[in-house]
Amino acid sequence: MNIDIKLHKEDLPDQFEASDIIAIDCEFMGLNVERDRLCLVQISTGKQDAHIVQLNKENYEAPNLKKLLTNKEIGKIFHFARADLLFIKKYLNIDVFNVNCTKLMSKLARSYTDKHGLKDLIKEFNGKDISKSLQSSDFGGKLTDKQLQYCANDVIYLHHIYDNLKKILIRENRFELYNSTIKFIHSRVNLDLASFTSDIWSH
Repeated sequence: MNIDIKLHKEDLPDQFEASDIIAIDCEFMGLNVERDRLCLVQISTGKQDAHIVQLNKENYEAPNLKKLLTNKEIGKIFHFARADLLFIKKYLNIDVFNVNCTKLMSKLARSYTDKHGLKDLIKEFNGKDISKSLQSSDFGGKLTDKQLQYCANDVIYLHHIYDNLKKILIRENRFELYNSTIKFIHSRVNLDLASFTSDIWSH
């Protein structure tokens, strides 16, 4: 598979053309939103492309990227949207609209397994066994070709995964359940920002 990978410094270019629905992933310095900064936002339009934005950690000024993420007319596919939206809200200071999450979709659709990681979904729906060995690497500095390829892999398969999970949800009469559940995502992010990270519904 030939992937068109482009690295953009600080923001998307003015001439970037989005599709009706885009795939998005982020890379951080760690998983603590108060300590670890947002480093990268990668985007695919679903055409074997990956646009990787290396953000300016001094100001996080990325007007083209922010305009895209807040556009309510463009669908956005994440895998584990909860984490990505948390860091985006903290560092870019925006809410992302028209969100879908393949991890949440998988948990509702693929009740025949407890494996809902992106690697598992890519293997099932795309027949690819990708490596996640660079998941814990340093994305805060100069990026290697292998890191760029890793970032691309996190978005180029999401459109196909989303389409297949949607089919299962519709077939099993769970799509409306998913739609009602994903509406809670912004409240879940706000709870995380307020340090309510546990299940507030538990006894």
